[in-house]
Amino acid sequence: MNASDIHILAGAYVLDALDAEEADSFTRHLARCEACRREVAEFRATTARLAGAAAKEPPATMKQRTMEAVTGVRQLPPRLSTPPVTKTIGGRLRRGAWPLGLAAALATAVSFAGLTGWQYREAQQAEHRTQQAEQSLATISGVLAASDARTAHGRATNGAFTTVVTSARQNLAVFTATGLPAPAPGRTYQLWLQQDGVMRSAGFIHEDGTVPLHGDPGTATAIGLTLEPDEGSRRPTTTPLLLMEMPT
Repeated sequence: MNASDIHILAGAYVLDALDAEEADSFTRHLARCEACRREVAEFRATTARLAGAAAKEPPATMKQRTMEAVTGVRQLPPRLSTPPVTKTIGGRLRRGAWPLGLAAALATAVSFAGLTGWQYREAQQAEHRTQQAEQSLATISGVLAASDARTAHGRATNGAFTTVVTSARQNLAVFTATGLPAPAPGRTYQLWLQQDGVMRSAGFIHEDGTVPLHGDPGTATAIGLTLEPDEGSRRPTTTPLLLMEMPT
């Protein structure tokens, strides 16, 4: 290992991905390298936030929506030990008794089916979000622990500290923001990769944390950050808060 290479081991060190000899060397290096100590602290904070992102609490409105749906479901009659006797008039079956009972049963079935379907969709969406979080975590961990990881630091005009880590071998990159102010309602932060002088969307970051960059970071010369509408933009519509060179 060259003396300059040891600086790129911060991500792997935090993830316990170094062998014993490398870990000992990097631990000794930390005692005399302030930049690596700061980078290790940032990566540790990031991995802690990522661990919490893999399992999200159900949305606060879920209970309210469930309770509202329950009030629209007809309750079933109590279960009797003996079959109920249908009342008759003059020895003849009262007209309308069966149709009314059938209509009530159908209404109950339809309401229950609607509630069950809604609960199923909610569960499917929650599972999808969890899978996305786990995939994102795996991508970020792979980049941070890559043997060819390269790091660059920057500061946005709104005061946020930023870090970009790239892996040329994996052709992947991740972006970290710390101290990112909350955007105004209806706005969010959008990331961009500059390729051949053109800014192409690389995803979103809504708050402090780490996200993988979409696109082809291997051909990008710079990364940008702008404030855009919630749904995002095809091209930057505001002055960049950050435009920094990709690490090499």
